[in-house]
Amino acid sequence: MKYYFAPLEGVTGYIYRNAYHNLFGQIDKYFTPFISPTSNEGFTTRELNDILPAHNEGLPIVPQILTNNAEYFIRIVNALKDFGYDEINLNLGCPSGTVVAKHKGSGFLSEREDLDRFLDEIFSKSDAKISIKTRIGKDDPNEFYELIKIFNKYPLEELIVHPRIQKDFYKNKPNREIFKAALSSSENPVCYNGDIFNFSQYKELIRECPNLECIMLGRGIIANPGLIGEIKNNKVADKATLKAFHDAVYTGYKGILSGDKNVLFKMKEFWFYMIHMFAESDKYAKKIRKVNRANEYEAIVSMMFNDLNIEENNLRGFK
Repeated sequence: MKYYFAPLEGVTGYIYRNAYHNLFGQIDKYFTPFISPTSNEGFTTRELNDILPAHNEGLPIVPQILTNNAEYFIRIVNALKDFGYDEINLNLGCPSGTVVAKHKGSGFLSEREDLDRFLDEIFSKSDAKISIKTRIGKDDPNEFYELIKIFNKYPLEELIVHPRIQKDFYKNKPNREIFKAALSSSENPVCYNGDIFNFSQYKELIRECPNLECIMLGRGIIANPGLIGEIKNNKVADKATLKAFHDAVYTGYKGILSGDKNVLFKMKEFWFYMIHMFAESDKYAKKIRKVNRANEYEAIVSMMFNDLNIEENNLRGFK
């Protein structure tokens, strides 16, 4: 089985990825939070820092692009190739309302003729490896049966399928029947993405899809960085490793951000997901949400790691 790390805007940047890779590893590909090209050439400061090879040494990185403009896509692909990247991922999955309103991300899925023309142009004008991360439709799961006909026309590096429609956002259960149809009908390699938070959910997926060879983990692995270890070895991550992971992320942000407020904003995002690993952690979650000073934050985290135990049946209620 291959394991991919899904991108999450604001969370899985290069600081987070390096800390994760050094403490946990076992990832075959890390996908970056999306680059959104405009008529202005070049990258934003955030985008550039995130894809610089010096910030990703030793990590198998796949930059992701969010656009419906073939010219912009090709321009960014060429710039990324100059940095040494040979695989690029197209985001057809983002469900954000502001993105969808511009017919990008999963909003592009409802414009099938335009999508087909877009793919035809980028594949005819670029020799980069191109993978696609997609939802199964915008409004109706059955849209996927037409979308797969389009995807099958092109030599994708792989098709990563999150089996929800745009309107689901991250609610409702992933549509496994549509995903099985993707596995059986795709002319390209297929990877699964969606709602794998623990070992039992992983086992259920493999029972349903025994021929599956690749899984992309997103919110599940951010909430439980030791998830792959659980899957492979049935072993929950220990507190010492989780503390070292936290400290590496925290130190990294302190090195690039100015002021307690900016650093703590990032760490509050970090704990929004990972706090669920700890049993009876509600009081600490409230303290972290309210804290405004770095020294107070550090004291709270120290107490939390001393006081709380890892919940072995972790994340049962996390969605």
